[in-house]
Amino acid sequence: MVPRPLILLTASLLAIPALAADSVTSAYTNIDLATCRQEPVDPDDPLQSGVWWCAGYGAIPVRVAEGDLRFLVSYGIDAAGEMAASQTLPAFNHIGQTLEWRLRPEAPDLWSPFATILRFFPDLGDGETGQVLVITKLGGSGQICHVGYVDALANPQANTLARQIADNVAPLFDCQADQPFRR
Repeated sequence: MVPRPLILLTASLLAIPALAADSVTSAYTNIDLATCRQEPVDPDDPLQSGVWWCAGYGAIPVRVAEGDLRFLVSYGIDAAGEMAASQTLPAFNHIGQTLEWRLRPEAPDLWSPFATILRFFPDLGDGETGQVLVITKLGGSGQICHVGYVDALANPQANTLARQIADNVAPLFDCQADQPFRR
């Protein structure tokens, strides 16, 4: 059986021009943990090394957590309770500083973010580091989660592919039922 995200991606990318090219754009923010507000470390959580709240696009806070040498990134006021707050790559990793926000128009001169793309750097062993673009859906409560992973070293047009997944898969993705797409 073909996983639902793959069906959605195939239909969206090949058959249905779901979003016109001029109806979606990007904005970029920086994640610099030195300038973010850090929470005190939870002494009852031996795996947690830190939690930071950073400024995102508009008024959307970005929650960055690190535990067991893995980073977890979530969004919004209730970011800690969203699925994205518990999602990361299996290998030890760290994150890049540039956060891409995918935006669609809500009204004249008003753009609303519906997904993000962030580069993770997983440890591949033997001193090698990979690069994975993590696409996260931004939705209402319970609908902030990873929708896709693009291996940036294996895919020559990784940024374009990540944007296509964000634009065409994220809006239809059900965080409670669907599995993230891997490319």
